[in-house]
Amino acid sequence: METQTLEQAKLDLKKRGFLNIDTPGINYATEIKHLKKEKNAVILAHYYQEGSIQNIGDFVGDSLQLAQEAAKTNADIIVFAGVHFMVETAKILNPNKTVVLPDLYAGCSLADSCPPDAFKIFKDEHPDHMVVTYINCSAEIKALSDIVCTSSNALKIINSIPENQPIIFAPDKNLGSYLINETGRDMLLWDGACMVHEAFSIEKLFNLAAEHPDAEIIAHPESQPHILKTASYIGSTAGLLKHVRESDKKKFIVTTEAGILHEMQQQVPNKVLLPAPAKEDNTCACSECPYMKMNNMKKLYLCLKHELPAIDVDPELSKKALAPIERMLELSK
Repeated sequence: METQTLEQAKLDLKKRGFLNIDTPGINYATEIKHLKKEKNAVILAHYYQEGSIQNIGDFVGDSLQLAQEAAKTNADIIVFAGVHFMVETAKILNPNKTVVLPDLYAGCSLADSCPPDAFKIFKDEHPDHMVVTYINCSAEIKALSDIVCTSSNALKIINSIPENQPIIFAPDKNLGSYLINETGRDMLLWDGACMVHEAFSIEKLFNLAAEHPDAEIIAHPESQPHILKTASYIGSTAGLLKHVRESDKKKFIVTTEAGILHEMQQQVPNKVLLPAPAKEDNTCACSECPYMKMNNMKKLYLCLKHELPAIDVDPELSKKALAPIERMLELSK
């Protein structure tokens, strides 16, 4: 959606009192399950959502897994417990379905770091470059792309491109830098970043590692290069889960958004998981995405009950953005 349309939608929800509806005495989990069956709805939840939302999700995954589920669902309503760019992607893949987001304000600092007008100028200055964009971007940026990727398939996507083809990679400079190191490609990077993965403290990380010398540091490739140098394993959200599950190690320092620890601990109940420390002290001394945490069970219940806020994408924009998403999904089979 365009910015003005988004702001109008927020204002409309406020005027209608949707954001302040009181729901006394409701068992949200029970009611959500009932509404889901009644409305033929599916709940897609990202690993960074709060634990109660992950527990009730039909599918819990990273950006690639959720995009794949969105592409093949037979549900009439998609409730996407994530952030705005994820819900846009689901709507682009399902233009005739109702796609709702529990909190319309759940945006993304990384997506915000790549304004479409500025990126178009950047792209036009390099007309011979193929544009590869990380899925954490707006529909407008996807529409300016040749192919989309996620952290799960980024290496495969880059390696599929002929070596003599120059590449623009956007919007995450940290993921782009990691891909350059892994592939040897001299890519042109957009200067964007995720606030969560820029928040880790190297000093506190060293201190935590010294306190737990038997712990293995694992990290998401959106983290800054000096953080990645400390890690013995680097991978996507799904990759981190797989590594911890299959590793012989018993203790891990996990360098990504702390919401992953909920699912990770369920998969490895006998292992010790330590969130990597953030520069600033907060409730968990870890790095959390404030946008991901805007969704909660009450909002999930209300958005399913009222089918609001529903996300729409301009049909022409949707058509342009769909092509690079479909190229990604095809390469990810």
